[in-house]
Amino acid sequence: MAGNSDPLSPRAKLAVTAGKAVAAASRAAGRGSGSVIGGRVALKLDPDLLARLAQNLDVILVSATNGKTTTTRLIAEALRAAGPVVSNALGANMPAGITSALAGSSDARYGVIEVDEKYLAGVARDTAPKCIALLNLSRDQLDRAAETRMLAENWREGLAGSKAVVVANCDDPLVVWAASSSPNVIWVAAGQMWKDDAWSCPSCGGVMQRPGDDWYCGECGFRRPTPSWALSGDHVLDPHGSAWPIHLQLPGRANKANAASSAAVAAVFGVPPQVALERMYQVQAVAGRYDVVQFQGRDLRLLLAKNPAGWLETFSLIDPPPTPVILSVNARSADGTDTSWLWDVDYTRLTGHPICVVGDRRLDLAVRLEVADQHFQVYENLDQAVAACPPGRIEVIANYTAFQDLRRRVGN
Repeated sequence: MAGNSDPLSPRAKLAVTAGKAVAAASRAAGRGSGSVIGGRVALKLDPDLLARLAQNLDVILVSATNGKTTTTRLIAEALRAAGPVVSNALGANMPAGITSALAGSSDARYGVIEVDEKYLAGVARDTAPKCIALLNLSRDQLDRAAETRMLAENWREGLAGSKAVVVANCDDPLVVWAASSSPNVIWVAAGQMWKDDAWSCPSCGGVMQRPGDDWYCGECGFRRPTPSWALSGDHVLDPHGSAWPIHLQLPGRANKANAASSAAVAAVFGVPPQVALERMYQVQAVAGRYDVVQFQGRDLRLLLAKNPAGWLETFSLIDPPPTPVILSVNARSADGTDTSWLWDVDYTRLTGHPICVVGDRRLDLAVRLEVADQHFQVYENLDQAVAACPPGRIEVIANYTAFQDLRRRVGN
């Protein structure tokens, strides 16, 4: 770890101060946390500020299509057993937001940073990470981000020759292809429920063979590597074959997978699996995800699902029928303006649930549900939908900006 003896230059200090002032003004004006605008101002004043802020930290980068915010939080909790941590806990995961997060702490030992998939290579160049966690790659915001194969190639080129320890999910062929250019990889068998973006070989384009949990390309020999760590039911298996129980307050198989990857990352820094997993139990919610809130006298559980893979995982953890479900979809710039991804989601998994539909693009979603032969009602807003739901806790599933809208409405 670098020492904390290198003070920031006067220019860097000015940039940090200006960024914090702008962020505070943004918060005072009710325009959100201010982390992004604050970071943009700071980077305008000192384009090298991110690298300067990272130089005294052991940096861990976390990137994926789904699960990176939660995994970042789990890793941060685990590493606090070894020293102070700074993290972009609220999910501002592009360079401006990351810069704001790192500027907020001067005494941290570890920087646990969530990074948008598109920016991973550049942020890795700036921050010289000690460890990079790669969880999954699937289709998401195709109007903004590159196609998944192109993202994997971008990761592969950016990681080539990296000095970082790469902790990567060996069950996702795209992640394996990306990570294989790195000389130091720890493979984790974290599972992959969504497979529809990895039926062709990223190495040669051939058809992938996927018997059971294994996968390989019959044409070029590209295949699933042997994992050192593995998720096995409710346990994490470490490289010595020891099984460590996972006790999380966060629901679902996907979060157990996130915990398995997080335990592998923590071990890189000397935190034993038992200690890491015990600390992860403290996490009850992540930036509003999984929170159960009271609204109009009803219990609502708030769930974020931004793309087909995320919706598939979310459907697997909701309470069974006849639990009522509210679905909300927007298509603003932060979501991706193309809603064609709705047709990739298997909504027949909601059969038996009373379904209410809200959000900017509720009619797009209604057409999709109609084709899936689901019974649903469309409402103008959350208040109407909640009032119409039958008794019991309500599962509320929303994509990104719809989720933020709902949190503001319920005061979360």
